[in-house]
Amino acid sequence: MKKLLLASTAAAMIAAPAMAQDDASEDEDVIVVIGQGLADTPATPAYSQLEIERDLIVTTGSGRLEDVLEHVSGFQQFRRSDSRSSNPSAQGATLRALGGNASSRALVLLDGVPLNDPFFGYIPFSSVDPSRLGSIRVTRGGGSGPFGSGALAGTIELQSADAYSLGLFNGQVLINDREDTEMSATIAPEIGKGFAVINGRWDRGDGFYTTPESQRVAATSRANYDAWSVGGRLVQEVGGLEVQLRGSAYEDNRTLRFVGADNSISGEDISLRVVSRGPWELDLVAYAQWRNFTNTVISSTRFVRVLDQKDTPAEGQGGKIEVRPPVGEDMTLRIGADYRRSEGDLFEDAYSAFSGNLTSERFAGGVNTDLGFFLENDVELGVLTLTGGVRADHYEINNGYYRSFDGSGAPDRNDTYPDRSDWEVTWRAGAMVQPNDVVTIRAAAYTGLRLPTLNELYRPFVVFPVVTTANENLVPEKLEGYEAGIDFAVDDHTRFGFTLFDNKVKNAIANVTIGTNLRQRQNLDAIEAFGVEFTGSLERGPWQFDASLALTSTEIRGTGFAASLDGNRPAQTPKFSGSVTAAYRGDNGMTFSATLRHVSSQFENDVHSDILPSATTVNLFAQVPLVDQLSVVGRVENLFDETIVTRNQGGSMDYGAPLTGWIGLRYGF
Repeated sequence: MKKLLLASTAAAMIAAPAMAQDDASEDEDVIVVIGQGLADTPATPAYSQLEIERDLIVTTGSGRLEDVLEHVSGFQQFRRSDSRSSNPSAQGATLRALGGNASSRALVLLDGVPLNDPFFGYIPFSSVDPSRLGSIRVTRGGGSGPFGSGALAGTIELQSADAYSLGLFNGQVLINDREDTEMSATIAPEIGKGFAVINGRWDRGDGFYTTPESQRVAATSRANYDAWSVGGRLVQEVGGLEVQLRGSAYEDNRTLRFVGADNSISGEDISLRVVSRGPWELDLVAYAQWRNFTNTVISSTRFVRVLDQKDTPAEGQGGKIEVRPPVGEDMTLRIGADYRRSEGDLFEDAYSAFSGNLTSERFAGGVNTDLGFFLENDVELGVLTLTGGVRADHYEINNGYYRSFDGSGAPDRNDTYPDRSDWEVTWRAGAMVQPNDVVTIRAAAYTGLRLPTLNELYRPFVVFPVVTTANENLVPEKLEGYEAGIDFAVDDHTRFGFTLFDNKVKNAIANVTIGTNLRQRQNLDAIEAFGVEFTGSLERGPWQFDASLALTSTEIRGTGFAASLDGNRPAQTPKFSGSVTAAYRGDNGMTFSATLRHVSSQFENDVHSDILPSATTVNLFAQVPLVDQLSVVGRVENLFDETIVTRNQGGSMDYGAPLTGWIGLRYGF
């Protein structure tokens, strides 16, 4: 049924949205906004936000989504690797240096639908081609709007590009100096009272050696990768309503560090969105997801298989309804509810590193659900805008189990865990003062919530020789945060702003060291983060400069097993990160850009025994028209071949991408 549903959707998938410019004036002949959700509320800028426009999205050195998001300082994954050389389960998205975590503390939405994996919470970055995105909006700090139970550290909203931005056809082929290749294509015709998009992408390559040369052995492998994704989107006006239908499928296979250390992710997603922009505004979303993950662990001493996580099927369903009744010109009221359900199971086999015999078969899984009700209201009082919202979430953690059998098939563990449920209330409030067209002063306070994932509750894992066990007793993380900021719009082409923030995650889930080569997921008392953020954008003719900087002091608060961690900086958390991009965009399509990034040193683990040195990189992008709609494209990653240490466990290291050059052709009309 799942495949039939996806096939039917794919056959209909041919559309993309048309997006109006945010600053379009009322007297323009055409103001078309389709393919999006409802318009922003007046108080949206009261919270710390950063917009990444399409011009910046499509001109990165690597052409990958996680590279784009690193334009936002404070964005981090668990490790510094991208989706060509990282274990997918480590690619959780977090903001504001709130502690490296393989699960996402940030909510990531694509056209209003959560992308976070139902079992692990990671983001399948390789499934989203940045070239089909129109914009990305990042809101830092806790949220209480739709799906707010996942927006502990903030929200990353990916918006698909419209047909005008994409063109009827757009395709490109690139190859790098290691003979890795990247191919993608998009078709976006006008259809009926809307648009359509069909897109596909294929990335493959032998990759690079993540292992330092001095640590390589005969079993060492390059970080091979082979990933494809296809999708489609249909946007139509039907009977005064706007209907948006989207479907996608993807698969990503990688090999990490050793021959045979293979892992994979796959997924199929489908969603339906219905928007009404009448006097009673409505935004209705429903979605379903099917995902899987596999992983083979190779011993770092004997170089044989010791663990085969052969199957981790998971599925998620959910949706939201939001209504904005007509309550007056100076007030915007949002009333709604949302629902998310995640179900998944783990099937894995353990083997002896000496005999190769099967030693254990393990099974684990469960079901998490969250039903949320939210109410938000904005009030405009001249130069002052006030906003406030409240959420009530009823969550359930059900059907948790862990079973194992020894090598002979005899049961040695059969645990079932009590069902749990509770209500949690979160809120946010903000104020914004605009005394003139240049200055905006804002302040906000908020709380947030994140449930432990099925992965954190039930799935142990090994990064040999370190074993991390699960913890079925984990409780939800809760955020308390405050911030104040000031933004300057000197003119339409010169903007910059500062934000001072103080965020605290109570019951923060972390991998806590409890013995030699042994860790367990536990709730810390808290992680506290205090810092300052800067954003800036300057445009002068064909030249544009964008900058984002974050300086954060982050500390663990811990008792019990974690008492020794009190005052430590969380694992994988830098004090400083910054990104500066300079770009030239000519009228004929000629484009050049350079991005300088710096990330300060960070610790590999909670006890500060190993350090990851700071890293400074420069990426380049160039597009030069050749003839008609054909252009040559060049990209450079890590121009000065900086050594980027992504893992350091007792001196056993992995590196990030070295100097890499790409060349190819792009054609579009």
